[in-house]
Amino acid sequence: MTLGALTLVGVFALAILIDIPIAFGLILAVLSYLLMFGAAPMMVSAQQFVAGMESFTLLAIPLFVMAAQLMNHAGLTQRLVRLCMALVGDIRGGLAVVAVLACMMFGALSGSGVADVIAIGSMLLPAMQRSGYHRGFSSALVGTASSIGTVIPPSIVMIVYGTTSNTSVGKLFMGGVIPGLLLTLALVGVAIYVSRRNGWSGGTRPEPGERKRAFIAALPALLVPVLIIGGIRFGVFTPTEAAASAIVYALIVGTLVYRSLSLRDIVDSVIATAETSGAILVIIGAAGMFAWGLTYEQVPQAIATLIGEITDSRYGVLLLLTVVLLVLGSFMESIAIIIIITPIVMPLLVPYGIDPVHFGVLLTVNLAIGANTPPLGVDLMAACRIAGISVMESLRYLGLMLGAMVAVLLLITFVPDIVLFLPNLME
Repeated sequence: MTLGALTLVGVFALAILIDIPIAFGLILAVLSYLLMFGAAPMMVSAQQFVAGMESFTLLAIPLFVMAAQLMNHAGLTQRLVRLCMALVGDIRGGLAVVAVLACMMFGALSGSGVADVIAIGSMLLPAMQRSGYHRGFSSALVGTASSIGTVIPPSIVMIVYGTTSNTSVGKLFMGGVIPGLLLTLALVGVAIYVSRRNGWSGGTRPEPGERKRAFIAALPALLVPVLIIGGIRFGVFTPTEAAASAIVYALIVGTLVYRSLSLRDIVDSVIATAETSGAILVIIGAAGMFAWGLTYEQVPQAIATLIGEITDSRYGVLLLLTVVLLVLGSFMESIAIIIIITPIVMPLLVPYGIDPVHFGVLLTVNLAIGANTPPLGVDLMAACRIAGISVMESLRYLGLMLGAMVAVLLLITFVPDIVLFLPNLME
């Protein structure tokens, strides 16, 4: 690795260690590199920052964020939780199962793990505490279950990967469906096992007809994934157009069906969307600058050569990349990892016969696990903050949940058809 590349990585690592925000750490690393080595005029940094965000597909991010905000204000989240409670809330460990199912369903609306934690955790974590569940268990469960929102479509992480790697976002969305459901089943199994072992109860038995009423009330929310995935699958619209359609749908449901969406709610949704999208896009631009620096220093070629010397097996490459991604996911934000790693990894895929859609889903699941792995673990930290506990209190139960997620990751690594079955139907 060249001295320039070492400078880029070293300055960024130092910025992380002294707790500089990731976006500014990336920018600082690139500016230091340009000042020290004069590889290009300083104006290039601004050009690369803008170029990193210059994609029509990225417009889907603020649109999906806006749609999720509107749906949350319209009460779709509460109706999803009510449906889950009516279906499984009364079984032993039922509240834990409700948490997983509700996180998965809301993830199909938001595409963001942290948004999932805030929406579902704010409602269910206090209820689980009142029912005797250990707060560490509840926080770890909501944190890991919320990360399914980054795997199951619509996924902001997949949009960024698809844009960076020039891979079909529609195929990535389809590829995330089955792994997302497998992660849900794995965490439901852990939730039931731990709850029953500790004697944690469910809620009360639903009244006659409550399941039917809850289903009817939640039906508009349940139709959102059908609208998005079905529209993309049958070529009705692109992912960006699907996001815009989701906003229109949320406005119609919130104002005409539920009549719960006010003008104040719409304004609040716009403000929250601007704040969230702005933070995401700054990271995307900064990571684009950093990725340009690594490419200029020919780091992708050097790493490809190194991996080729270590292994010549496709699965060996995937396992090696998995270890790297799990480590990075513990320290860095997902979107920054994608934009930095993707240009390095893409040259490896073709020689080893790795489908970019398959790798994109593996990358997403890796980052979902990393979002719950200390010291960063943004989803886990958000859940613990809502529960009012330290991250240390959740570690006792976190291992089982991460183990279940890693088992799913290994399954889809060695059986690519699990990921590629639905995307192949689009061809």
